[in-house]
Amino acid sequence: MCERELTAALASDLDTAFERLVITYQPRIYGFLVRLAANRQDAEEIAQDTFLRAYRALAGYPPERVRELRLAAWLYQIALNLFRNRLRRRSPTVSLDASAAGEAPLDVAENPRQGPAVRAEEAESQRELARLVAALPPHFRVAVVLRHVEGRTYEEMARILDAPIGTVKSHTHRGTRQLRLMLTARESEVRI
Repeated sequence: MCERELTAALASDLDTAFERLVITYQPRIYGFLVRLAANRQDAEEIAQDTFLRAYRALAGYPPERVRELRLAAWLYQIALNLFRNRLRRRSPTVSLDASAAGEAPLDVAENPRQGPAVRAEEAESQRELARLVAALPPHFRVAVVLRHVEGRTYEEMARILDAPIGTVKSHTHRGTRQLRLMLTARESEVRI
């Protein structure tokens, strides 16, 4: 079901179509949040709150407004706002995945052709990258994750972040540049 069909279904029968909305977008929203939040539990809670807030908002919107929604951008924006609210309430230690908690990284694929040493090295590299991304200022971290992990276009990012495209591009560029500098510094430390 495409986004337009889903918005039309939500406008005509919210209770029936909302399950399809959750099934369609929950993995993406959760994946985004797990890369921003302190841990999987925080990501799960924020994702649940995202869909709860979305349901409440949809229930209060007139059908015309529901039909005009860009669901993906709207849901990402709700999730991001909830994440920012949580960030303001406490000082988190942010990780791109649950590797900080001793769990396997999300993106390390089980490749039977690779030996355990290669997989362990890749997992460690991914954990290190997650730590470096977590060290970025929040506005750069969000831009880098949306662009380079989630694969969002600048236009989508501008809608999600409710910011001009120029600002989004700047944050993405500066975050990526800062990440490269941190990687270079780490490589220099390792060689010494």
